[in-house]
Amino acid sequence: MANLAVTLKSEISRVARKEVRAETDDLRKLVSAQRSAIAALKRELAELRKEIKQSHSPKKQPAVNFEAAPHQDVQRRFSATRLAAHRKKTGLSAADYGALAGISDQSIYHYEQGKARPHADVVRRLSMLKELSQKQLIALSNEQKAAK
Repeated sequence: MANLAVTLKSEISRVARKEVRAETDDLRKLVSAQRSAIAALKRELAELRKEIKQSHSPKKQPAVNFEAAPHQDVQRRFSATRLAAHRKKTGLSAADYGALAGISDQSIYHYEQGKARPHADVVRRLSMLKELSQKQLIALSNEQKAAK
């Protein structure tokens, strides 16, 4: 008798587990799909917020026309110490120097400290600024300040 009761009890629990598993599998799939959808919506929201932030922030326009460069095909090398030395020599602040190149003052600081490396386009713009004299750079900076 005890053997029958144990067998019946184990069979009932097995069938019950099977039923519960069948019911929860559908819910598990639904929850997984919803989590994926929520993650996709969060990524989309972050992307849209980034676009809004970029659209509201004014783009820095370089003071020098870099498109009319006569030797754009020349490969330029970047040196953080040379950038710092040139900026110090000209007496321009990082904000003014960055405005001339069309980049932020924080980028100038990071380039000078070696924390970041500029892209090839920025290296080209910085090298063109180095070709200008100190008087030309100060005049361009003053013109740019007056235009604001």
